Amino acid sequence: MSSEEELLRLHAEEQRLQFPTFNHESAWQLGCALRQEAERRGLHVTIDIQFADQTLFHYAMPGTSPDNAEWIRRKRNVVLRFHRSSYAMGMRLALRNTTLEAFYGLSNADYAVQGGSFPLRIANCGCVGAVSVSGAPQREDHLLVSEVISNFLGLSQAKSA
Repeated sequence: MSSEEELLRLHAEEQRLQFPTFNHESAWQLGCALRQEAERRGLHVTIDIQFADQTLFHYAMPGTSPDNAEWIRRKRNVVLRFHRSSYAMGMRLALRNTTLEAFYGLSNADYAVQGGSFPLRIANCGCVGAVSVSGAPQREDHLLVSEVISNFLGLSQAKSA
C-alpha cells in the first residue's frame, strides 16, 4: 500500500470509529480495555483519555516514565488542533516533505506527530477529545488505540487494519 493509500485508509478509519455516546463510564471501560490489550501484547504504555478538556482516564503501566505522559500531551495537542490522528498528521506532513513547525508554525515542544493519539469522535457531534497511548513504536501505539476502539464499538478488525 502506498503512503497516499495509507493516508486515505487512516482518514476512513477516523470517520468510521465514532462513538454513539461517550461519558465517564465509557472512558473507564475503554481505558481498561486499552490496558488489558496492551498487557496481552506485552506493551508497556501510558494511557490517557481526554474528553471536553477533562482527563477521564490516565494510567501509567510499569515500565513507563513521565516522558510518556509528555509525549501524550504533545500528540493529544495535534488531535485537538486538527481533529485527525497524530499518526495520520505525521504521514500527511511527511508526504508534503514538511513539518508542523515549518507548515503551521507549531512548536515541537507542544506538538508531536508520532502515532498514538486518536480523535474521540461522537456521531453527529465531531471530535470531543482524544484517546492516547505512548510507550511503543508509533505504528504500534496507533494500532493499539484504533483496534481497541474498533473492538469496543463492535466493529470488524478487518476494516481498521
